[in-house]
Amino acid sequence: MQIDLPVIWVAIIGLSVFLYVMLDGFDLGIGLLFPFFEDKADRQVMLNTIAPVWDGNETFLVLGGAGLYGAFPVVYSTLLPANYLPLILMVVGLIFRGAAFELRNRATRTQHAWDLAFIAGSALAGVCQGIVLGSLLQGIKIVDQRFAGDPFDWLSPFSLFCGIGVLFTYATLGCGWLILKTEGDLQKKMREVMRPLLAVLLGVIAVVSLWTVIGLPAVAHRWFGSGYLGWFLPVPVLVVACVWGIYRSLRLQHEALPFVLTLALCFLGYSGLLISIWPNIVPPSLSIWDASSSHSSQLFTLVGTVIVLPVILVYNAMQYRVFRGKVREGDAGYH
Repeated sequence: MQIDLPVIWVAIIGLSVFLYVMLDGFDLGIGLLFPFFEDKADRQVMLNTIAPVWDGNETFLVLGGAGLYGAFPVVYSTLLPANYLPLILMVVGLIFRGAAFELRNRATRTQHAWDLAFIAGSALAGVCQGIVLGSLLQGIKIVDQRFAGDPFDWLSPFSLFCGIGVLFTYATLGCGWLILKTEGDLQKKMREVMRPLLAVLLGVIAVVSLWTVIGLPAVAHRWFGSGYLGWFLPVPVLVVACVWGIYRSLRLQHEALPFVLTLALCFLGYSGLLISIWPNIVPPSLSIWDASSSHSSQLFTLVGTVIVLPVILVYNAMQYRVFRGKVREGDAGYH
C-alpha cells in the first residue's frame, strides 16, 4: 500500500504555517501595538517579552517555504508570480523589523526612528501576509500549471480587506501575549486595548466569512453544497464561544486564558480556510496531487524533515520553558 505523500506534506506545511502565524503573529502584533504606548519603559518591557524567542519563531516560515519548494514546486511557478510584490514587501518588512530590534537599544538619538521602523516593518509584513492569503482564497488563474493572470490580480478589495484583518488578528494576539507576560499598569492597559480589538476582529471574521460565501461560489459550495455542513458547523459556533470566553476572562482578570483562547480563535480561522480550499493547494483548480513533485523527491525530503522537525519543535519549546514567567520593568534588556 503506497503512502499518500502529498497529504502528509500538506499536513507538515500546514502545521509549519500555523505555527508561524501563532508564534510570529504575537510578536508582529507587539509592533502594531507600539503606537498606543509611547512610554519608553513600557515599550522596553514589551520588547523584552519577545526578545528571547522572536527570531526562533520565524524558523517555521523558513520550514514552510522550503517544504513547499521541495514537495509542491508547481506552487512556486503559480503562487509566487501571482504575488511577487506583496511577498517582496513582506520580506522587506521583516528585515526592517529585525534591524530595528537589533539596533534600537544601541541607538540614542535615533531610537525613535528605529521604533518607527519596528512599527512600519511589523505592519508591512502583516498586511502583505493578509493580501497573499486573500489572493489565494479568491483564486489564482492557472493554465497548464502556469500562472496566466495579471501580476496585479492580488490587488483587490477582498485581498486588501484580508490584509487589514490579519493586522487586527496579530494585534489581538500581541495583547493576549502581553497580558500573560506583564503585570501592573501595563497589563491593565493591555486588557483595555484588547476589548475593542477583539470586537473589531469579530467583525472582520464575519465580513470575510460572508464575503467568501457570497462572492466565491466554489467556497459557498464547499460549505453548503457538499453535504458536510454538519461537520463544518462547529467552526463558527466555536468562534463565537472563544470570543465570549476571551471577554469573560478579561473581566475576571485571567492572565493566560485570553492568549490561549485567541490562539484557538486563530486555529479556527485557519481550519475554516483549509475547509474552504481543500483539496486544492492553489484555488480554484490546482489540487495537492496536481502540484506535487515526484514520489521519490517527496520521500527524500520527508526523511530529512522527519529528522529536523522534532529538533526545531524541541528547540522552540525549550525557549519558552527557559524564558517563562513575567517580564518586569528594569529586567535585563535585549542585547
